[in-house]
Amino acid sequence: MSAAGVCVSWYFVFQRNRRIDRDRGKQVVGLRAADAVKRPDEAAAVFLIGAPEIFLFLAGCESIKECGLMDGIHKGDYELLDRSLARTPEEARQIYAKTVLADYYLMSTNAITTDGTLINIDGNGNRVACLIQGPSHIIIVTGMNKVVTGVPEGVARVRNMASPANAIRLERRLPCAVSGTCHDCLSPECFCNQIVVTRRSMHPGRIKVYLVGEELGY
Repeated sequence: MSAAGVCVSWYFVFQRNRRIDRDRGKQVVGLRAADAVKRPDEAAAVFLIGAPEIFLFLAGCESIKECGLMDGIHKGDYELLDRSLARTPEEARQIYAKTVLADYYLMSTNAITTDGTLINIDGNGNRVACLIQGPSHIIIVTGMNKVVTGVPEGVARVRNMASPANAIRLERRLPCAVSGTCHDCLSPECFCNQIVVTRRSMHPGRIKVYLVGEELGY
């Protein structure tokens, strides 16, 4: 087992009765027994195992939205902080200040290797900062399309697939938004600023990774 598998809990989630590649999922080191999620409103019960009322922060994440987790959260008794709803820069800063005390931090990962390493690239660094330290629990929901063979492949995947797609979605004036591939630019609008590789966690059980048996996000 890899170092990452020692202190990070892994789960393989079967979603919405879709036929998936079990063998590919099992290639990821340390995967636990599957939890079935057949309907979007069941997602919160699977991912958020804890007190009925918990304090959540949502990192901007398409995978969280696509897997149905948000539907379950909105129907539950959760206090949710969503920075995207901030009306001013100061309000966004205040929301982030509360994030470090959140009970649960919801995010995805840009890539995950078959030996259990997480690769994330960030713009401001708030997302990866909370992954490293802060909130009590980190819930990572990711799809099979994020699985890669190693760290170099993971970084290449993010810079040449995820980042161009996000640049287009966010209407950034970046060369990758035009060409679809990374130009290793230093543009003022570039969000490939922080590259973080997570091999393991110093706090056993703090990070839980749910690998969903379908493609999610970019």
